[in-house]
Amino acid sequence: MTNLSERNKIILAYAIMAGILVLTGIFQSPSLALQITTYCLISAIMALGVNIQWGYAGIFNVGIMGFAALGGLAAVLVSVAPNPAPIAAGGTGILISAILTIFTVAICVFVYGKMAPGRGRQIALAAIIVLAYIIIRSFYFPAVEAIEGTNAASTGFLGGLGLPIILSWAVGGLFAAAIAWVIGKIALGLRSDYLAIATLGISEIIVAVLKNEDWLNRGVKNVIGLSRPVHREVDLQQEQWFIDLANSFGMNVVEASSIFVKLSYVCLFTIVLLVILYLSEKALRSPWGRMMRSIRDNEVSANAMGKNITKRHLQVFVLGSAVVGIAGAMLTTLDGQFTPTSYQPLRFTFLIWVMVIVGGSGNNFGAILGGFLIWYVWNAGEFMGPQIMQVLAWPLPDTNPVKISLIENAAHMRQIVLGAILLMVLRFSPRGLIPEKTARKH
Repeated sequence: MTNLSERNKIILAYAIMAGILVLTGIFQSPSLALQITTYCLISAIMALGVNIQWGYAGIFNVGIMGFAALGGLAAVLVSVAPNPAPIAAGGTGILISAILTIFTVAICVFVYGKMAPGRGRQIALAAIIVLAYIIIRSFYFPAVEAIEGTNAASTGFLGGLGLPIILSWAVGGLFAAAIAWVIGKIALGLRSDYLAIATLGISEIIVAVLKNEDWLNRGVKNVIGLSRPVHREVDLQQEQWFIDLANSFGMNVVEASSIFVKLSYVCLFTIVLLVILYLSEKALRSPWGRMMRSIRDNEVSANAMGKNITKRHLQVFVLGSAVVGIAGAMLTTLDGQFTPTSYQPLRFTFLIWVMVIVGGSGNNFGAILGGFLIWYVWNAGEFMGPQIMQVLAWPLPDTNPVKISLIENAAHMRQIVLGAILLMVLRFSPRGLIPEKTARKH
């Protein structure tokens, strides 16, 4: 009976959310409702990644923004065609620099393992790093200057592999997982609050690199016009089969093309979400998932039973970051451009955390619901805020400066609304709208 009740609660919550989206399509426009749904799906995937880290293992990662940016970078490096002139100008120097960097890391690891702890090992490692830096910069900086100086207005970067952009979703997950492994090896031994500061700082470093390394992704010049895994609206409007289809539904071809493209994205993103949800549920209900939750609830007892806490934390940290990287690549695919300046902690870190907390930490279905609900509220505040404020301020005359100010700043009220929602959930349902199921009742 408990399982049935829990299932009914999930069905009811999702039905209400679906009803809200349907009403948006009816009273606003189907195109807007589908657009919101696409972003809700991506936000839900990011929330799943954070839930894997926090809900499964209690890892407080505040570097979500950096992993999402790495996913966006993957979309550029996979889908953009290579630029022959910049590659000829400095591609060799960049390649040599990369090889020397890998070689330096390998030597440091070897020396660290072979030498006994102490000042001698520290001096040796410092000497290797300084010498390697001097050598690498002699190749790297001339190569960067040559690349960025080659037709800088239109290219000025190496480009990518020219492959279908949908492949970048998996590559984005690999990028994020690789960086998460490095971060985890360094920072996972820290206390939770120090870990949060470390991950936030590292994510800022990642975004700062993407903003300034023009040879890699054009920096703040942005990369626009990325390829799509679905049709473009303009191309559909020229296809006779689509024109006939739109006419059969009595729709304008332009409007129908917008709906068709957004619906295609919704289908693709839904498939990815369902696959990740299925794998997440299988992991959560497996012996591995039960072990992770036991570590989360009592590290001392788990350690006494012989569990390698740091190793398990590293596993779940890498897995959760990979999911966020996949979502980051999907977001850049949907936007059709990569803009490093758009990666802000409010949107890509703290908003995702609110989704997990409101939905229900430790429950995958709760994280997805939180992703849909919070993103909808965040987005609705922009296009519905002025209308709602107009209704609330109707007693005041149109020339009243208070009414004018409220309407003009209505879009900025969404932070207050989100804060109110978070406080209400924490007050009346501290474990989230769909809380984690912690025990089986007989």
